[in-house]
Amino acid sequence: MTATAAPRVTVAEDSVLLREGLCRLLAEAGFEVVAAVGDGEQLLQAVGADQPDIVVADVRMPPTHSDEGLRAALVIRARWPSVAVLVLSQYVEERYATDLLAGDTRGVGYLLKDRVADVDTFVDALHRVREGGTALDPEVVSQILARSRRSEPLAGLTPRERDVLALMAEGHSNAGIADELTVSEGAVEKHISGIFGKLDLPAADGGHRRVLAVLRYLEA
Repeated sequence: MTATAAPRVTVAEDSVLLREGLCRLLAEAGFEVVAAVGDGEQLLQAVGADQPDIVVADVRMPPTHSDEGLRAALVIRARWPSVAVLVLSQYVEERYATDLLAGDTRGVGYLLKDRVADVDTFVDALHRVREGGTALDPEVVSQILARSRRSEPLAGLTPRERDVLALMAEGHSNAGIADELTVSEGAVEKHISGIFGKLDLPAADGGHRRVLAVLRYLEA
């Protein structure tokens, strides 16, 4: 029986201590770290050379420590669409999440750095984006939800539909949402159907309706 190959990861983080900690954590979780770099330019070179399965990148890196990591992530999404990208940020910055989700929404994640300390959550997010899903930090979703309550596009959703949409945005499956809300999967499916209808997301959009619904948060 052939063993499943470990997911290959490139890490981009300018803090040496955090970079080494991420590499150790990933190795212990069963990933293969193929490169670990400290700035956006090195990240692009490493991805071009190694073609990893996943990139984990800090948003802010040298030389200006503004958005170099994010801009490198956007280039990776355009040049190598098969490479999943999970960006890490010290603070909630909704516009970065918006930029990251503006194109193809498959295989992309945005987490706060504090979330790395919750190893299970971090590893789950990595696997989710590698498999083509999305992973948005709950704090980002919470801020978007609070803002959306003052915005017209989502005004028609019920409180329970908002709860379901918030959990969808975090990347939970229907079963996961049912567990979080202590309801049946059938009830979750009805709520999601209601969300799609109220947000005018037709069946023709297929499975991407989940992500499109989250994008309505970001656009609100």
